[in-house]
Amino acid sequence: MAQELTKDGKFEYLTVGEGTPIVILHGLMGGLSNFQGVIDYFPANGYQVVVPSLPIYDMPLLKTSVGTFAKFINEFINHMGWSEVILLGNSLGGHIGLVTTKLYPEKIKALVITGSSGLYESAMGESYPKRGNYEYIKQKAEGVFYDPAVATKEIVDEVYAVVNDRNKLIKTLAIAKSAIRHNMSKDLPKLELPVCIIWGKQDNVTPPEVADEFHEKLPDSDLFWIDKCGHAAMMEHPAEFNEILGGWLEKRGI
Repeated sequence: MAQELTKDGKFEYLTVGEGTPIVILHGLMGGLSNFQGVIDYFPANGYQVVVPSLPIYDMPLLKTSVGTFAKFINEFINHMGWSEVILLGNSLGGHIGLVTTKLYPEKIKALVITGSSGLYESAMGESYPKRGNYEYIKQKAEGVFYDPAVATKEIVDEVYAVVNDRNKLIKTLAIAKSAIRHNMSKDLPKLELPVCIIWGKQDNVTPPEVADEFHEKLPDSDLFWIDKCGHAAMMEHPAEFNEILGGWLEKRGI
């Protein structure tokens, strides 16, 4: 990624543009660059896009949990001096966004989730590759997308490095277990803010019925589908993703 990260105390983040902050929450195996389309598009449309690095592998093992990451995001929001933000999260990032909204509802103006965990246990289990040979990891990474070509060598190399690092693998499994414990089913009806759900029709990590359940349980949500799309809609179809999200924000006056 070409942009420079800002290091500010314990926080490290990318910030582009001015306006209402859109805080992006990346997934367990996803990096900041997964949201390059969003980063390029929304600053030109009156938003400040901010992507904090989540301390996924930096927390003590006993504190490696979805709840701890939500507290970290609240600290980040306070550190930046914002009163309200839009949260946008993919996969684990969506789950962190949901928990942050539950714990700190006054800080969150709107929530956007895509391929989010939080309801479907397998989303944080079998989909995350165990240690293995490179070809196995490559197949697993390709399976995240509708078009396997989206899983570039760079992406596969990053995943391979994580799952073959014992410390990172232990933290990854701890996060997966925490995500399963933090099932949001009973909490969703209490989240009364506007929620935009954008989902890949061919997502086999968090299947379409998961999006339907989020939509059914969240009291003020809109659900949008992207065809020929897997688990990371903002990567696989960035233009369509931006069009949907931009239209939704405009319609909702956010």
